[in-house]
Amino acid sequence: MLAYIIRRLWQMVPTLFGVMLLVFVLFNWVGGDPSYILAGKRLAPEVLANIRLQLGLDKSLPEQFLLFIQQVLTFDFGNSWATQQSVTATLAARVGPSLMLTGSLLILELLTALPIAVAVAYFRGQLTDRIVTLICTVAMSVSSLVYIIVGQYWLAYKFDWFPVMGWDDNSPLRNLLVYLPLPLILGLLVSLAPNVRFYRSFIVEELGQDYVRTARAKGLSEGTVLFKHVLRNALIPIVTAVMMSLPFLLLGAMLLERFFGIPGMGNELLMAVDKSDFSTIKAITVLVAMAAMLFNLLADVIYQWIDPRVQLQ
Repeated sequence: MLAYIIRRLWQMVPTLFGVMLLVFVLFNWVGGDPSYILAGKRLAPEVLANIRLQLGLDKSLPEQFLLFIQQVLTFDFGNSWATQQSVTATLAARVGPSLMLTGSLLILELLTALPIAVAVAYFRGQLTDRIVTLICTVAMSVSSLVYIIVGQYWLAYKFDWFPVMGWDDNSPLRNLLVYLPLPLILGLLVSLAPNVRFYRSFIVEELGQDYVRTARAKGLSEGTVLFKHVLRNALIPIVTAVMMSLPFLLLGAMLLERFFGIPGMGNELLMAVDKSDFSTIKAITVLVAMAAMLFNLLADVIYQWIDPRVQLQ
């Protein structure tokens, strides 16, 4: 296990280098010269020269790429082009709200969608299965913006059950109890239907395997077959799906953060895009890529914990 983890960590080095090279090419060659964007209508040569000097764009491309590699290795991404504040410090302050929102939402999704998917798979082909499938299909056809706008209008504005928006930087408990419940409810409504159908498909697929028929032939009850054998095997693709979504916990739920005024990474990314703040966008892109590689490694380790027959090579 330890040798496998070390080998995978070494394999991440060229992958990360490729990500940095791709990001550098996209933002420096394909994206054009950001000094023209930041200068706005002030296209005087001295203004452009000063902006390029401040951003390090007066250096050659190899020097700029080496500087970018140094920033990634030291986690010091310089200052924001828009606010002139430290990118690293700004993102560090935004990670907490995003993780609090999306981490809580992920736990609620698993605790809600997985039991419903198991119950629907248990009654597969029956009326219950068809009704739930129909409801999920209708719910998936509604835009997430509709859920957010309608929920915010009725539950927060009309009924005054929740605050319309807000965030307290000094009280995580107040955020969890006061400001997060409505975004979590609406986020759960958006994600519940696709997750139920997604998890159900894996469970139903496992129910059609030969080992299930063998277990039933031995006289095992349907509940034992479902929970002891089928669910364990179905967890592997479910873990894969969950682990693939974990890197985006850093970004948070961008629409929820924007509509409810949550100062998370997703909101920061949207503001960076609005202001053409390439330094912040590059930093977030690299951090998400690094998180994706680490969570993929974690998924492999969890596979073996779920099913000892999985060999890590």
